[in-house]
Amino acid sequence: MNDRRRMGHLAMAVIVLGLLIGIAAGGLSLLLLGIERVAMGFIENSSIPGPFHVSASRRVISVVVGAAIAALIWWVLRTRTTRVPSVGRAVAGDEMPWWQTTVHVLLQIVIVGSGSSIGREVAPREFAAMLAQRYLRLARWASTRFERWTYAWSDADRRMLVAVSAGAGLAGVYDAPLAGAFFSVEILLAEVTLEKVAVSLGMSALAAAVATAIKDAVEHGHHVFYVLPGLPSSGSPSLMVFAVLAGAICGIGGALFRAGSRWGEAGPRRDAGLLWRMPAAAAFTGLVAVVLPQVFGNGRAAAQLAFDPTMIGRLVPGFSNLVAGVGSRTVAVALILVVTVVAKAGVTILTIRSGASGGVLQPGIAVGANLGALLGMGWTLLVPGASPAAYALIGACALLAASQHAPLMALCLVMELCAAPLAFMVPAGIAVAVSCLVSTQLSRRPGTSRSRSQRN
Repeated sequence: MNDRRRMGHLAMAVIVLGLLIGIAAGGLSLLLLGIERVAMGFIENSSIPGPFHVSASRRVISVVVGAAIAALIWWVLRTRTTRVPSVGRAVAGDEMPWWQTTVHVLLQIVIVGSGSSIGREVAPREFAAMLAQRYLRLARWASTRFERWTYAWSDADRRMLVAVSAGAGLAGVYDAPLAGAFFSVEILLAEVTLEKVAVSLGMSALAAAVATAIKDAVEHGHHVFYVLPGLPSSGSPSLMVFAVLAGAICGIGGALFRAGSRWGEAGPRRDAGLLWRMPAAAAFTGLVAVVLPQVFGNGRAAAQLAFDPTMIGRLVPGFSNLVAGVGSRTVAVALILVVTVVAKAGVTILTIRSGASGGVLQPGIAVGANLGALLGMGWTLLVPGASPAAYALIGACALLAASQHAPLMALCLVMELCAAPLAFMVPAGIAVAVSCLVSTQLSRRPGTSRSRSQRN
């Protein structure tokens, strides 16, 4: 009887939280687009994924003002109120205060929408974790008054529900239910059981469906996050070999990006220096974006250029002059890819170090896609055939997996964002496997181990 009651309440939690998280994720996605419109006068889409047609002066003003406002409010939050714990700490039991968490989440959307180079995916995860804690608190209150109709959640159940809710937040904002489910069980819980996978996948799928329905209603139709023209339906033998080589190189790149992100997170976050560090980092990002507008935001623009290099000539300012200077369009594209890898990784790490809160999933995809496209250009000199999108997709999967040490989540997230054919999981999976092995070996150093729950 108790088991049946537990399963019934677990199913109810999946439905209620899935609906609430989906609404929140859809709302946060639309809020980001609204901030972009107000701050820079554009709304990102697959055709114009970044502020390429926004004046350089407006880009600089937007990112600096957004960072300055966020820095001031974050300084107050971090020094004068209850601290907002990480999602990992919330899974472990730390309470997420409701209004501080809400403000903290909104600030992350503000800085991404105004141009700071950092991921937006932490915001919906934190808000979803807070919703789960409030749901459990309400259930605990109800259990003391209506014992016959309620169920007293165990600590293990509470931990599971907060974790799968956070994963559902990720799923909702990116329409990626598989990635959301694997984020919960692979990173937060670090324990794969049939029940955890079922609960996580159910809540992530529902949240993704609700959030997507909200976004589609406002945007008048469903749009793929990344467009990959010419992507083959499956991998060729030469692409399999490329996946091994690219996986090894992206494994090194992922380990470096992971180390840089950790260095950024280790910086001071509560002192008054936050008030000048964040605007200064934003100003540097704005100056870089004068030449490379694709470094702005969470990484969609930088990744899309790698997936479709034909957009570089149409969108990147001064590209025709660069072609004339180097005498070759191919060399010019390669140079853009190289500087985008360095610039996107650099300004993202600098933004984190300055004290900003946010994620690195989308920046990691952007860095990996550009690195994969660059390696693909070299590979096609030896073995012509595959489209640039194929190489960029393999690089994105491999570097994200290596930087997060989460192969299943990374593979599914990139594949879902790109709506890639399932058969392409073979070469992408090979690259992910190799990159994770390389990254794991490079990351095994004394004194650097931290639990996943603390990092996330």
